[in-house]
Amino acid sequence: MKIVVAGEEKEYKEGLTLSELIEAEDVETPQYVTVSINDEFVPSEEKATRVLKEQDRVEFLYFMGGGC
Repeated sequence: MKIVVAGEEKEYKEGLTLSELIEAEDVETPQYVTVSINDEFVPSEEKATRVLKEQDRVEFLYFMGGGC
């Protein structure tokens, strides 16, 4: 199946879960990453059970802190 990860089309097996994708993509600090699929945020508790579908668009979002 083809999905779009961070703007790049990639081929993955059918039935891939979001957790498996995070591992396959070697996402840094996966416990802190926010994920959107097709412009909808995925709750953290759904990462292990959310199954990706053909042509899903996945983005990994990192929130940065800072200030003076």
